[in-house]
Amino acid sequence: MGISPQITNLMIILGMMQVTKKIPFEDENVLNIVRAIYIGSNLIIAGLYFYIQLQINKKKDMTTLKYVEPAPMGSSEEGKLVTTTICAYDLNQLRQAWRGQLMGVAMMSFMHLYMKYTNPLVIQSIIPVKSVIESNLFKIHVLGHPASGDLKRPFKQAQGFMSAMQQGGGSVQSDKKAVEAAEKAGRGGAKEE
Repeated sequence: MGISPQITNLMIILGMMQVTKKIPFEDENVLNIVRAIYIGSNLIIAGLYFYIQLQINKKKDMTTLKYVEPAPMGSSEEGKLVTTTICAYDLNQLRQAWRGQLMGVAMMSFMHLYMKYTNPLVIQSIIPVKSVIESNLFKIHVLGHPASGDLKRPFKQAQGFMSAMQQGGGSVQSDKKAVEAAEKAGRGGAKEE
């Protein structure tokens, strides 16, 4: 078993913080090279996401997928039953990944252009590319790994503070017992297309 992605991200961040102290950002040529690397890494990510989308649409897997989504944090409601297809689920996961990447670019643009921070450009040229390559969609649709084990849909959410805040600490349940209980209770069940 390898090192978790969070630990490798932390190691990269700490290492790159030391490296960026030695980069002469006051030199306009160096700064433009770093900006070009950042833009290039985002173009690579966009290309990978576009390729993954092509693969999802090419496979067009219409197998039904049922799972129980956890209730929002602080809610007294039960989890909601979701009935969808593997194709729609993967496209939804890709849409969320795109949204996250665009939010990262917006934050980085604000930090760099308005707050004049340059060091994060280097780190943000590496971590997002690494995250895409470690993603389940990349492993399934680019590397061709079978969707079993850790890659079984619905994907397990990475455990962290923010995911616990968004989901109330609960996780997606896809076992037959949880799905049948949600169906009997009449929670959700709206089919996503």
